[in-house]
Amino acid sequence: MTGWFIAFVLAGATFLALLLLARLPRAAREITAAALLLGLAGYAWQGNPALPGAPRKIADARGDPFDEKLAEQRRGLAERYGPAAQWLMLSDGLGWQGKTKESANVLLSGLRQQPDDANLWLGLGNALVAHGEGVLSPAAEFSFRRALALDPEGPAPRYFYGLALARAGQLQGARALWAPLAAGAPAGSAVKAELEANIARIDAMLAAQGGAPAP
Repeated sequence: MTGWFIAFVLAGATFLALLLLARLPRAAREITAAALLLGLAGYAWQGNPALPGAPRKIADARGDPFDEKLAEQRRGLAERYGPAAQWLMLSDGLGWQGKTKESANVLLSGLRQQPDDANLWLGLGNALVAHGEGVLSPAAEFSFRRALALDPEGPAPRYFYGLALARAGQLQGARALWAPLAAGAPAGSAVKAELEANIARIDAMLAAQGGAPAP
């Protein structure tokens, strides 16, 4: 019973924190509650309180395509409290369970209500890449481009579209997005250091291939 008690306490505490500390808008409360209830339903379906706690090993063993670290980076770069964040949280919950198709479909539902939300388009691009097991499909590329068109100066679309391009082997395209982003990042910041390191690796790979980096 301890596992159930902890699960309900954490769900309740999360909702109260969003409601009181983050001043969750009234319009977003229902979908937030639904996301938390979905998590509890997933625990009821797949959880086992008697098992030792090793969630990362379990996820690795099943080949889960959901990348929690990537989701955390996206939250830090892009999201704000509001309707878009709630759709993204629900999508992340499904992605963590390995339901990548459902994860993308949730964001499509959100986009029907908010078709001009760059964060939702960005989340959809990442969800489609996860569903394709790392492949940058035409649908995923369209989603990234749409996010970039809606928020051309924001760091998140350029960062994650560049990451998807780099992973797909499109190094010149990734560098073209990351170079100005790195130049404009705050001096000494972690994201600037990461981008500069990634660009250096791209340049080394392009040199090895006999290509010249874009200016």
